[in-house]
Amino acid sequence: MTEKPISHIAVLGTGIIGAAVARNLARKGFDVHAWNRTPAKAQALVADGVKADVCVEDAVRGASLIITIGKDGAAVADVMRQAEVGLVPGQVWLQLATVGLQATAELSAWASQRGLVFYDSPLLGTRQPAEAGQLLMLASGPQSCRGQAQAVFDAIGRRTIWVSEQPGDASRLKLALNSWALALTHGAAESLALARGLGLDPALVLDAVAGGPLDSLYLQAKGKAMLAGDYTVSFTVDNAAKDAELILAAAAEAGVALDCAAAGLRRFQRAMEAGHGDKDMAASFLV
Repeated sequence: MTEKPISHIAVLGTGIIGAAVARNLARKGFDVHAWNRTPAKAQALVADGVKADVCVEDAVRGASLIITIGKDGAAVADVMRQAEVGLVPGQVWLQLATVGLQATAELSAWASQRGLVFYDSPLLGTRQPAEAGQLLMLASGPQSCRGQAQAVFDAIGRRTIWVSEQPGDASRLKLALNSWALALTHGAAESLALARGLGLDPALVLDAVAGGPLDSLYLQAKGKAMLAGDYTVSFTVDNAAKDAELILAAAAEAGVALDCAAAGLRRFQRAMEAGHGDKDMAASFLV
């Protein structure tokens, strides 16, 4: 069956990542409608060729594809319920937020009941890759509308991994990858903190591993930000803690013990208690 051409794309949620997604889609020539709970955030995208809608049902009405990028499953579900009056069967829903396994199953079922074509498609990347259109897209869902979905992924990402046809599998992969990213963040923070506590210049740690098997672009970027006291947000401590909770919930369901993830969550919680929740997750270094 030939897929229909894309009419317009509705982006629901224009925070750090959502705004970058909307801009990149508009730059690639798509007709993009954006909505955010705070209207000014969507309105700020008008200069980039994005249409800002005050009502979420107006944003989705007539859209070929709907993109959701909310904080968690409850936020995404609430937005889609608000948008329901503007929805029609056959619309493609790309769910880009990291919401965990239970919420993904609930959102997929909600979509099926309303005849929407649901793609579980969490993205991997923070502010910089999002703005550069270099996100890694993880996707699972039916073959029927993959061409339309892929056109969007190509506009906002550098690569797409199709995991399976079963919604939820992409979210499973995302949680495994996030577990690694959070471990790297805490590992960098603790190594630098230990060097400093032992009376050394912690920059020596980054210099010692540079170019070797223990090095990574992520370590250097986060480590330098920590040492500079630069906690400009790419991904907040609050969001990192939320993802850590989702990782641990999935692990418990799978019967897998994640000691490092549990300790990492406690570290993020300490950072939140110390007032660092709205800073970049590199603020793990501060506690």
